[in-house]
Amino acid sequence: MTILVESSVKVVEDASYVSPPPGSVPTASLPLTCFDRVFFCFPFTWMRSLFFYEFKHPTSHFMQTILPNLKTSLSLTLQHFFPFAANLVYPPPPQVPYISYTQGDSVSFVVKVSTADFNHLVGDHARDNQELPALVPKRPSSNETNGCKQEPVMAIQVTVFPNVGFSIGVGFSHVVADGRSFGHFMKSWASIHRCEGDLACLDNYLPCYNRDLINDPVELASLFTKGAERAFQSAISPSILFNNFRVTYKIKDSQVELLKDRVKTKCMEVNGSEPIRISTFAVTCAYMWVCLLKLQQSGTHQHLSSTDSDALSYFHFAAECRDHLKLPQTYFGNCIILRLASAKKSEVLGENGILVAATAIGREIMEFQKQPFKDAQESLLKIIEIFKMGEDLVRVGSSPKFESYKTDFGWGRPRNIENPILPSFGTCSMFVIAENREEEEGGVEFALAFASHDLDIFNTIFHQGLLKLESSK
Repeated sequence: MTILVESSVKVVEDASYVSPPPGSVPTASLPLTCFDRVFFCFPFTWMRSLFFYEFKHPTSHFMQTILPNLKTSLSLTLQHFFPFAANLVYPPPPQVPYISYTQGDSVSFVVKVSTADFNHLVGDHARDNQELPALVPKRPSSNETNGCKQEPVMAIQVTVFPNVGFSIGVGFSHVVADGRSFGHFMKSWASIHRCEGDLACLDNYLPCYNRDLINDPVELASLFTKGAERAFQSAISPSILFNNFRVTYKIKDSQVELLKDRVKTKCMEVNGSEPIRISTFAVTCAYMWVCLLKLQQSGTHQHLSSTDSDALSYFHFAAECRDHLKLPQTYFGNCIILRLASAKKSEVLGENGILVAATAIGREIMEFQKQPFKDAQESLLKIIEIFKMGEDLVRVGSSPKFESYKTDFGWGRPRNIENPILPSFGTCSMFVIAENREEEEGGVEFALAFASHDLDIFNTIFHQGLLKLESSK
């Protein structure tokens, strides 16, 4: 059942600005690597994350006791993560953008109070998709200095729900950092706050900024002289949609194991051999791929015709390259390659759909592990083509490996973590994956957004599929 909740969000402290401690960071600039520049191709480079925490005290208590410590610990954290306090600078062509930090650069920090129902917002049920954007900061305005446009890299908004909890909403530029680097920042901030400002808690966990460790093995940078950014944005910007309602779905650890067993059994029956790769990511994403395709073929959606039974469906995910480039896990920046799995739509929708989807994803992961940069240019250009042609694409964001629910400031695990913006791009379906916050390990959860007429249909497809799986064990 969908519940619409009216609420208001009011400013209780106008934007302040949090900088690294004076003198702790010298003026510095960082070049953008080929992995960073890829994200100029995307219309959504401004990422947003929401962390919800319980706090059963009045607003006044939060403002007097928690807020000052949050800002102090943030300042100390920015001492080591200075690019988040910096600006993204766009010099005139043919020069390329870069990250620039100058003494006094800062992160905008605003505090608001909300009358919304905290427990409603952190639930898994269908919620109005317009409720969460009010809890994240607006993207800061750019300015121009010496003929160069400058964009702040990060902004933060804390929203208090009196006597119940609060949220920390963070916006940042994906051009500057990927999900692992952002998670590293958030966990470091949480650790410093939990340790009452003792920076020793970050020993052996400091970010690495050595750009000399990065090369461009497949000349990704050459794409940016060919206008890939404009081609990609023109391909998908006109078709961006925001569905009405968001829902969180969970697959428990026991169900993950059943999915793995199902894929193994079916693979032996159909192929007479073990599957290529069976991982939690592969089988759970395969299940979501099948469910989303079934949604497309039901209700008010167009059914698969005999003429397009051989049409392909695509699954798009990001693969991390730190290990393959022998980089430390604490390397700061972007270090991911976009991968594309494909399978016949009719086969994904068929009796062995989960096996077909899991095999396609598993094969792509295996190919990445063997040759991580093979066909990297071609994959990016293929994604552009898919959007232009309106072909079916399922896209996943984030990763359970980020372990976001370990972001503990001292109040315990977050009640919920949300990506408040879940756009759709024409025929592209998107979901966000994370570890299941109700289990220590093994399970996963997915956040999706739907139009109202699709909610009940997808609920039925998703839950009946899991019930059938459990009944067949």
